[in-house]
Amino acid sequence: MLILSSFFPFYQFLWTVYFVCMFLVGFWCIFMFFGYVIPLWLTAGLAEYFGKTKPFDPEEVKRKIITEQEGVELLYSNPKGRGPFLHTDGHH
Repeated sequence: MLILSSFFPFYQFLWTVYFVCMFLVGFWCIFMFFGYVIPLWLTAGLAEYFGKTKPFDPEEVKRKIITEQEGVELLYSNPKGRGPFLHTDGHH
């Protein structure tokens, strides 16, 4: 019969590894919160809140289709004749 306590050293090692990993993750979260998030709130966040930045325009970050992009000329956007493209006259 195997006794669970015979695995004690390996379990102790696993819990030590887990503890060290969680310790590092916790400190990373603390450092990111106090070193990045709070300064971001106190600079860009307050500037946006008090209207010191231009209003957010979702069109600026929207992925534009190719015909909406500036400086792009789309050739063959309206093909003529019969070819390997979809026709609008009811057949393929």
